[in-house]
Amino acid sequence: MRIFVTGASGWIGTPLVQDLLGAGHQVVGLARSDTSAAALAAAGAESVRGTLDDLGLLRSAAADSDGVIHLAFKHDIAFTGPGNFEAASQADRLAVDALAEGLVGSDRPFVLASGTLGLKTGEPATERDMPSTTGPVGTRMSTARAVLDLASRGVRSSVVRLPPTCHGDGDGGFMHMLVDFARQSGSAGYLGDGANRWPAVHHIDVAHLFRLAVEKAPAGSVLHGVAEEGVPIREVAEVIGRHLGVPAVSVAPEQAAERFASLAGFIGVDAPVSSALTRELLGWQPTRQGLLADLDEGHYFKDAEAHYFKKTDSRA
Repeated sequence: MRIFVTGASGWIGTPLVQDLLGAGHQVVGLARSDTSAAALAAAGAESVRGTLDDLGLLRSAAADSDGVIHLAFKHDIAFTGPGNFEAASQADRLAVDALAEGLVGSDRPFVLASGTLGLKTGEPATERDMPSTTGPVGTRMSTARAVLDLASRGVRSSVVRLPPTCHGDGDGGFMHMLVDFARQSGSAGYLGDGANRWPAVHHIDVAHLFRLAVEKAPAGSVLHGVAEEGVPIREVAEVIGRHLGVPAVSVAPEQAAERFASLAGFIGVDAPVSSALTRELLGWQPTRQGLLADLDEGHYFKDAEAHYFKKTDSRA
């Protein structure tokens, strides 16, 4: 297949492109810079220059493809500084609608990266759980539902829900943010007793899931790209503290905004997630190391400079 990928030079996109090419597919990636275009060419993929705001380009690129994988999201707007997740989500909806217009009635696949946050708290969410389309992540959840609804319009659509952290060497996402917060404050923080859990996956494992989805996920499928059902945030803080030589400490809820910035609304959420149905449906089996072991490798602590979401893939 000739597959159009947004976020193709990003954190998940880079190993995904390699996986797709290795399986014999052609890849055309959306490149917003010369650097991204050069990286795609070096990998053996084609590129089209543009951004998520170039709706006409997205529409025509989708129409010229045998399938689309949409990874890109405006993380710089959503999470840098105080963050504006709603603005990033609205821009994403416009991009998704444009991509969909190029596929309607074709029976070709459209795979969307979405998130697991907002599904359920306190017990593992499954692929059958549907999130509310109101609240902090409501717009993004509404976009995911719109993609699933494309199944009734002649699109083999599927949604891959990603956990808050897709980790690995080079990650510039939430784990890197927590490390930087710990450096700045002199302690590794968690909210309350820190028993709340975040699901996690290695970015190479989840890249393979996207390839399986574009190849064979049934129309209207919800998939969970989750390797670990839930890692306690206190344990994450303890590993970070050990590597930085600072204590792991509880942070009071009223101090969350000051301490965790744009993560304040997420850091205390207990949101375990199951991927049992996904594994059964597509035969996906994660093989990479878990989050705590990955943190213990030390690569998250190599430098003191934050580089949040320097890639353009979807993570939350």
